[in-house]
Amino acid sequence: MAVQKFNVGQKVEFLPGSLDGNVPRGTYTITRVLPVEASGRNYRVKHVRDGHERVVRESQLGPG
Repeated sequence: MAVQKFNVGQKVEFLPGSLDGNVPRGTYTITRVLPVEASGRNYRVKHVRDGHERVVRESQLGPG
């Protein structure tokens, strides 16, 4: 079983890629750790300012 890098409740920084132009940068809170897929671990995160939730790859997140 793959070990996750982040935990529920942890604050993280979203590091958008070139195809994520409309997704706001900033601090997010991990709300759920999702199962590992072929592309890697995914997380459900919630933006601390606007409250929007989205699913992002672990590689798009950095320590908050």
